[in-house]
Amino acid sequence: MYTSYIGKKFLQLYRERENKPDDYSARQFFEEVMFPCFFQDESHLMHVGNSPFFQKPREEDVKLHGGKSNAQYKNLVREIEAGVPSGAIYVGYAAKEIMATSTGQLTSMNFRPNNEEIYASWIGEALGIGVSGGLVMLIEKPIILLNLFEGWKHYRTYLKQTPNLKDKQIETWNGHWICHFLNKIYDETNQIQGFHVETEEVLGKIAIPTQNWTKVIFALSKKFHSDQMITVYAYNLSQTNTTLGFINIYLYEVRRPYELLDKVFINQQDSVLLDKQIGELETFYTFKNACKMGTIGLKALEPAKLREFMPKGSVDYAGGKDYKFTDENSYIIYSLYKLWIIAMLNKTELLQLATDVAKALISLERVHANRGKNTQNQSSKELLETKNLKNFIDRLSDNIDANNAETFKNVVEQIVKMPADNFPLFVTLIRFEYVYQKFHTSN
Repeated sequence: MYTSYIGKKFLQLYRERENKPDDYSARQFFEEVMFPCFFQDESHLMHVGNSPFFQKPREEDVKLHGGKSNAQYKNLVREIEAGVPSGAIYVGYAAKEIMATSTGQLTSMNFRPNNEEIYASWIGEALGIGVSGGLVMLIEKPIILLNLFEGWKHYRTYLKQTPNLKDKQIETWNGHWICHFLNKIYDETNQIQGFHVETEEVLGKIAIPTQNWTKVIFALSKKFHSDQMITVYAYNLSQTNTTLGFINIYLYEVRRPYELLDKVFINQQDSVLLDKQIGELETFYTFKNACKMGTIGLKALEPAKLREFMPKGSVDYAGGKDYKFTDENSYIIYSLYKLWIIAMLNKTELLQLATDVAKALISLERVHANRGKNTQNQSSKELLETKNLKNFIDRLSDNIDANNAETFKNVVEQIVKMPADNFPLFVTLIRFEYVYQKFHTSN
């Protein structure tokens, strides 16, 4: 199981950092470090379904071992020594019985994981990063594993200091902690400084909400500047185990909106966008659906409601709505939409071209209005609603004059060279620039 691999990977890093001997085992680490932090207190940091820590021990065992958690730990050791692996003791493994759920990994081959792998699987699971959608990511990168480990003790402290806080949320905690320690203001000498979690009420208890998956992805992209790609293992362990597998995240694509930020908004003081607002972008795709693409890049980070404003019929769920500027938040959302589109088009010159087309249409409308005609408004509307290349060029031709001929010629030269998927984005960019210019010229 990959949980075992990650656990053993971390253990090697821990040995090197703490000057432990090469034979320092996963069981020793579990007994000396993990059990006291995770399970000795009545409130546990992690949940493993049907494990001894999930089961109520016998009263005689509690008395014999000096407490409930101690008895549960002894039961875990006994079950591991018994040599019958299952998901209850080997985290991420199949169920014990063939008729139970999560038996897909069972085999007739004589396969018996050794005890070291079983203990390591607990360590690996404790290093999982929980994200929205109930999924967990494992990342092999040493700096991530070691810093997630540093967060364990802070979760224990936070649990002790927060009355009525739901326990067993280590993966969820890790999702928040990774964004904290990847932040450029993180201070290794004062690790908890600046860390804050907005809790929520769930069934009468306070709980840590699951971190947005995009926030984790953006944090990774900003920290690892030289990395083109990072690989994560995505899964969920519950009544039925779900494995999404190894997913490559193209960090260079995810970084692109940050790199374009100043270029895009340098002349728009009323549309200044912050790095924080990019990192909190809500997306059209869930993490699970993003993983279904096979890889995660800029396309997976499509803003949640952008399609409402794309020309009808141009893409699935396109709504064809006109964007409205109503308050400061509407400017932020507009800026996020525009930044993502330009990052996808990967050509900043297209923003100026889209702006020029929008201004040309508005100029034509004014000329016709001065002549007492309103037909140009409809002509502009038809152009902005086009869903395919041919119709768009036809509508441009309908609106051409001596003042905009060069601009329209440049537009045609650019769009015929575009990938088909980019054309609806470019039209949407024109739509956004059109409403932006029109709003500002009328106010």
